[in-house]
Amino acid sequence: MKHDYDVLIAGGGLNGPALALALAGAGLSVAVVDPRPLAARSGDAFDGRAYALAVASVRLLGALGLWTDLAGQSQPIHQVKASQGQPGDGAAPFFLHFDSAETEDGPVGHMLEDRFLYRALLAAMEGMVTHLPGVAVTDQQVGPAGVTVTLSDGRIVAARLLVGADGRGSGVATRAAIRRQGWDYGQTALVAAIDHDLPHHGIAHQHFMSTGPLAILPLPGNRSSVVWSETHANAAAIKALDDADFLSVLRPRFGDFLGDISLAGPRFSYPLSLSLAERYAAPRVALVGDAAHGVHPIAGQGLNLGLRDVAALAETLVDAARRGEDVGSDLVLERYQGWRRFDATSLALGMDGVNWVFGTSNGLVSAVRGLGMGLVSSIPGLRRGFMRQAAGLSVEPMPRLLRGRPL
Repeated sequence: MKHDYDVLIAGGGLNGPALALALAGAGLSVAVVDPRPLAARSGDAFDGRAYALAVASVRLLGALGLWTDLAGQSQPIHQVKASQGQPGDGAAPFFLHFDSAETEDGPVGHMLEDRFLYRALLAAMEGMVTHLPGVAVTDQQVGPAGVTVTLSDGRIVAARLLVGADGRGSGVATRAAIRRQGWDYGQTALVAAIDHDLPHHGIAHQHFMSTGPLAILPLPGNRSSVVWSETHANAAAIKALDDADFLSVLRPRFGDFLGDISLAGPRFSYPLSLSLAERYAAPRVALVGDAAHGVHPIAGQGLNLGLRDVAALAETLVDAARRGEDVGSDLVLERYQGWRRFDATSLALGMDGVNWVFGTSNGLVSAVRGLGMGLVSSIPGLRRGFMRQAAGLSVEPMPRLLRGRPL
C-alpha cells in the first residue's frame, strides 16, 4: 500500500498540531486535517480564552521550541487558593493553599491565551507539517497495511495511522466503533475575562459553591479569566442577561478582593459533561485529547491531559519507527493505550469526585471533606504531592517531552 503520510491527524485544535510538530521534528511525515478555515483562530483580538498550563505542559512546549517566545505572553501562577461557600457570599477564607515557593519546579503553572498558543503552533507547522484547513475527515477505511481517509472535498489520503484529535464527538472514534461512557454534570460553564482594579499577584482562586465551582485565573496585567460553573437553568438565565446585569450577578460570587471588576471581552458558555472513550486505540487508529477523555474543567486539566497523550503517543511512534516497526500496528498502539489510559481515566474520575464532594451539602460528607482538606493543608509532604500531580510531574513513566527533552 502506498502511503501519502506516516500519520494523518484529524483535528487542528491544539493537541493535533502539537502532536504533528513532535512527530515531524523526529522525521515522520505528517498531515493535519483541520475543519476550520485558516483564519478562524489566528486573529490578534483579545477574547479572554486561556489555558492553565501545567509545568509538564510548559516543558513539552519548550521541547518543541515554542516556549521561549510564548513565555513573555504568559502569566505565571505562583499560588493556588481553594475556598468554599454559598452563592452570594463572595470568596471565603481559603482552606487549601499551594505555593510555588514550596517546590523547586518554579511557578505552579502558567496562564496562556488561546490566540497566542494557536498562532505559535500554526507558525511552527509551516514547512514541517502538511496543514489541510477547511476540510474534514468524512470516512475512513482500514486495511492490513494502512488506513484510507476520505476528506470533505473529495480527496482520498492514505496513511499508516489515523489519529483522532477531533474532540468529544470524535468522528474518528465513532467510525472505529469505539464506544464512550459518561454523564452530564447538570452544569454549564460561563467563561469571561475580567478587568479588576487591584493586582492578582499571580494567585489562582478556586471557589467551590453548591451550584458549581468558580475559578478566577490570573492573566497578564490586572486581568483574570473566570470559569464559572452553574446549573443549566441558572446558567441559561445568567447567559441571557446583558453585560451590566451579568456583572451584578457575578460580583457577589467573585468578591471584592481585587477591587471593582468589569468585562474585558466577550462571554462564552458550554455544557459540562464527562466523556470517556472505552479504548484509546483501534486498528490503525489512536485517540488523543478530548477524543479520548472529555473532563470537568474544575482543575483546568483538560488541555494538560491532552498534551500528556501527545507526549506519550509521539514517543511511542517515534521509538517504533526508529526500530523499523510499523507505526500503525496493533502492537505499537497497545503500548500507547497501556501508557495513557489508566492515568487519564483515574484523573478524570478524580476530578469528577472532587466536583461531587465539594458540590454536596450533605453534613457527613462536609465533615469528612473538611478533615481531608485539613490533613492535606497541614502536611507539607502530602501538599507537595498534590502540587506535583497538578503540575503533571507524577506521570510514570514520564515521557521525554514532558521532561523538556526532545524525541
